[in-house]
Amino acid sequence: MKKILLLSDTHGFLDPALEKYIKAADEVWHAGDIGTNEVTDQLKKWNMLRAVYGNIDGKELRLEFPKNQIFELEGVKIFMTHIGGYPGRYAPGILPQIEMHKPNIFICGHSHILKVMPDKKRHLIAMNPGAAGNYGFHKIKTCLRFQLNAGKIEKPEVIELGLRGQVK
Repeated sequence: MKKILLLSDTHGFLDPALEKYIKAADEVWHAGDIGTNEVTDQLKKWNMLRAVYGNIDGKELRLEFPKNQIFELEGVKIFMTHIGGYPGRYAPGILPQIEMHKPNIFICGHSHILKVMPDKKRHLIAMNPGAAGNYGFHKIKTCLRFQLNAGKIEKPEVIELGLRGQVK
């Protein structure tokens, strides 16, 4: 069993309220728009990090992290990218990749809108953790946590970090 904390769209801001959730997870996944190397440096100090770069991320982050991550953990196949859309409205070029890789979980960020929804046709769960940073139009900073256990996604939970622009 692996405990996962899923973040996106930190835009250079790592909310101090995240520390306890990061340390309680087995891995942290970041779905892009990281913002600065300081964010990933801190995340790596606290935990194992898997990340993809987003559209605002500069050269250093793009050299360190890929555009897409495709991997398997605890019998669950994951496809993570930054701009991906959601079932019924996938971003251009995403659907052929989903059909090729056949993930159980499709993860993206970018929209700053938290969504967890099934794609019944493709037998996957699409996840967007919303935005954990202070930049953007979202009102509440959010992230997701869940467990992967023997091929199953268990105990999904939305974590609210408070109002955008404020620190708890």
